[in-house]
Amino acid sequence: MNQEIGATGYILIINNDPLMRQAVSSYFSDHNFPTSCLPWSEWNCTRTLPSLIIMDQPHDGLDRLRSIRSRSDIPIIITGNRADEVDSVVSLELGADDYIVKPSPRELLARARAILRRRQMSGSAQTRVRDGGGYRFNGWRLERYGRRLVDSNETPVSLTKGEYALLLAFLEAPERPLSREHLLNATRFHEDIFDRSVDVQVLRLRRKLEIDPNAPRMIQTERGIGYVFALPVERF
Repeated sequence: MNQEIGATGYILIINNDPLMRQAVSSYFSDHNFPTSCLPWSEWNCTRTLPSLIIMDQPHDGLDRLRSIRSRSDIPIIITGNRADEVDSVVSLELGADDYIVKPSPRELLARARAILRRRQMSGSAQTRVRDGGGYRFNGWRLERYGRRLVDSNETPVSLTKGEYALLLAFLEAPERPLSREHLLNATRFHEDIFDRSVDVQVLRLRRKLEIDPNAPRMIQTERGIGYVFALPVERF
């Protein structure tokens, strides 16, 4: 078994185009990545989930994405037929790990490998993070164990996966300008397609952290560069 794939041992390809399913499956198999292929009509949301899903985007694709995300954090790559920023941003907001327009099997394999590699590294890093570790800033507290954000009144504030990854990137490099490329890598997006998605995530994070999101004190814009977390941060 390929060591990158994980315990379930295969990648699920859900696509209504039989030629695309065959092309991707054959290419992955040639590179020692076992696959299982299905059209959407045969997909059952209660089935055992694989190590990664590559799914095309039918008319109800976002509902299907929500269904999967409601019970699992399995990596998901969505393939689209058009370069629509709304589709890509909404898909990422709902929990997709990547959105690719008309990809070749070679590009799909490269993206899948990158996601699985990051997932392995993240899992290894989490095992090294001690219980209770995290960051304090301006009365707030981010606890890495459990991914818990608490305000100055000890009230928990919910974060999406993307918001947590973005905030963590800021807190690990406080008072230092960070480029959009750096933040895209930290949140598992890809600058060549989703440059504006960082701005969307920053706006959502400001609404949760700032007293006045239109005059932010914590996450400030660095023109021509990206953003900077402007307050000091204490590790604990």
